[in-house]
Amino acid sequence: MDLKKLGWNDHWEQQWTMLDRKDAIPARVIGDFGHKYRVATAFSSDIWAEMTGKLQHELQNRSYFPAIGDWVAVQRLEGEERVIIQGILDRKTCISRQSAGTVTHEQIIAANVDTLFLVCALNNDFNVRRIERYLIMAWSSGVNPVILLSKADLCSDVNERLRLIQEASIGVPVHVISAHNNQGFEELSKYITTGSTVALTGSSGCGKSTIINWLSGEVLQRTQDVREGDNRGRHTTTHRELFLLPQGAVMIDTPGMRELKLWEDEGGVSLTFADIEEMSTTCRFTDCMHEKEAGCAVLKAVADGEIEEKRLLNYRKTLRELKYQTQKEAKAQSKLNSRNSNTNGTRRKSSEWLRLADE
Repeated sequence: MDLKKLGWNDHWEQQWTMLDRKDAIPARVIGDFGHKYRVATAFSSDIWAEMTGKLQHELQNRSYFPAIGDWVAVQRLEGEERVIIQGILDRKTCISRQSAGTVTHEQIIAANVDTLFLVCALNNDFNVRRIERYLIMAWSSGVNPVILLSKADLCSDVNERLRLIQEASIGVPVHVISAHNNQGFEELSKYITTGSTVALTGSSGCGKSTIINWLSGEVLQRTQDVREGDNRGRHTTTHRELFLLPQGAVMIDTPGMRELKLWEDEGGVSLTFADIEEMSTTCRFTDCMHEKEAGCAVLKAVADGEIEEKRLLNYRKTLRELKYQTQKEAKAQSKLNSRNSNTNGTRRKSSEWLRLADE
């Protein structure tokens, strides 16, 4: 297989040259099944792969393990239909969230993505606040977000819902689509060009698998109808998988998310709520919390109808959540550092992991 079809370019070639590994070949993770993976290489478009035991032990933190979209260094095994992962190339972008449950843990959704399609169905599962959270995740990961309002054929007030999303996603492209009516196909074509990597995320039943089948022109993913009564979807996609589209792009499908717990903020909040943060610069107090303070420009904007109150409430909630998350992570890291040496539990460069695999 031509690695360029998988997104290999000068950026990865330069990083690979620095590794100086004659016994390894590059591969891209196209399927993530926990501790086992499917990868694509120059000699095979789909083969099983697993990490060396030493690499797995040294990585420790699950978020450092290979993820869908990662480029890895693998070694072929003579006479076997599998390869061994010896190292991971440094990620260009990384989309992550806090894993479900009470344990503080980063869950990688996809790596090395150029564009993230945030899919929101225009049925009864439509939720503006959820899109705001997705935008924070996207901006913080370093990818370019694009909002897709799917299932337009099932909505009677498309223009109103489009307006609500546009007001909450300043500067972000928004496209109304319908796979059933073939609406919006041409608009999406500019994102799925040769060599680009696009990922899809959204709640269960928003139509991600249908979009992949629609753009590819064939059935690559199984789909199911949403539940009757609440228009909620079933988890059709149960693992992360990478597909090659006929347009030349790589597309990553991810399982639907009922809940999105943000992992960290790398500027995503400021970009998502740019209107509120810009308005806050004119507040009377520099440390204004926009709750009850006198001279608060943000509260005045809400009273005047310039900013939606629900948007401000979501902004406050997000800041509180991220602050709490940072505190939990700091405590967890402190405990980890007390048990391990200074080198354990930290992210290393790919060249270091490859060296460790040889020791």
